[in-house]
Amino acid sequence: MSDSVLPPMTRVGVIGAGVVGACTAYALHKRGFDVVLIDKGEPGEGCSFGNLGAISMSSIVPLATPGVIKSAPSMLSDPNSPLFLPLRYLPKAAPWLARFVMSARPSVVARNSAELVKLHAGAVQAHADLTKEIGVPELLVHRGQIHLYPSKAALEGDSAAWKLRHQHGLKFRELDAADIAEMEPRMGFRYPVGIFLNDDATILNPLRYVQAIVAAFVSAGGQVWKREVHRLERKESAGWCIHSERGPEDFSQLVVAAGAWSKQLLHTAGIHVPIESQRGYHVQFIGGGSLISRSILLTDKKVFLAPMETGLRIGGTVEIAGLQSPPNAKRSLILEGMARDLFPELEGMATTHWMGHRPCMPDSVPKIGSTGLPGLHMTVGHGHLGLTDSVLSANKIVESMLKEVRAT
Repeated sequence: MSDSVLPPMTRVGVIGAGVVGACTAYALHKRGFDVVLIDKGEPGEGCSFGNLGAISMSSIVPLATPGVIKSAPSMLSDPNSPLFLPLRYLPKAAPWLARFVMSARPSVVARNSAELVKLHAGAVQAHADLTKEIGVPELLVHRGQIHLYPSKAALEGDSAAWKLRHQHGLKFRELDAADIAEMEPRMGFRYPVGIFLNDDATILNPLRYVQAIVAAFVSAGGQVWKREVHRLERKESAGWCIHSERGPEDFSQLVVAAGAWSKQLLHTAGIHVPIESQRGYHVQFIGGGSLISRSILLTDKKVFLAPMETGLRIGGTVEIAGLQSPPNAKRSLILEGMARDLFPELEGMATTHWMGHRPCMPDSVPKIGSTGLPGLHMTVGHGHLGLTDSVLSANKIVESMLKEVRAT
């Protein structure tokens, strides 16, 4: 069966209109499927709204490593640390944390790193092609990424991660203070050593990017439904039914791309995926975007700086506190203080604060493809790399679905 000759009733529902779901819906529609993109909110206004715009093919080191496990106990109990877990949430987080610890074994880290290398390969080119295709090439800036360290000793403390990247053929070079000042003059000599990753890139407005993808999808004939899907039901004959405030609605195929909410949605279909919300924060300055020219990671603070269309954005950190707890305003204020300390030019500049739920697997490897149940697919658990992997994950879902359709 060719891609252009699909069987009758091939309406596909893609649940989740973040960057992963938007790319999936767009890619499926291009291959001839009748696609409906479904979300309780507006496209791109969930986790995708607040990311730092980094397309990081170099992010191949899983979150769980022996070094992180060693330092985690002291960080988890400190509300000011880059990694925080409120004591009240510990009982709920315990099963996920146990899997996280097991994922930090060196052999598992090596295996998962290899998976991430394969998943990220070609991401920047894929985004460059897509931005041109949908008419927003100006959103992608390919100037690489810089990781800054407070000392040579701090860089050496990260040697295992850089060795892993080198083993997988990723290109990078060390920078001294003069190199850093030449590439990013406003950083001055606050950080005397760094690493430059030439192959990475930045999206200057993640929300506008998702909106452009969805606009292209709709312009080509795709549909967008505003629904809060709370249950999936497998039909006796064939296909699936979604249940929302609008009642039951039928599809021949479903793709779950609902971010941190995917766990509970898939559970209604008997699929168990160990996703935990990796709550991330950002502060957006209304201005100051020209202070830096590319994505910059401050390794000592575990935060990213990003030059957005609307101004400088600083964000990152990990808070494990579930989907229900309100944002912790203190964590945003800490980020704001870091940025103002680095850049006196931000004095008096207005800000907005944001918190979002990054869907994190304990081993940092997303689940992409068939769930094992006919007609039900998933692209979930991308953590902080949803933007990086969105286009390539969409292609994997297309191939997974075409393989299943051809077999019927």
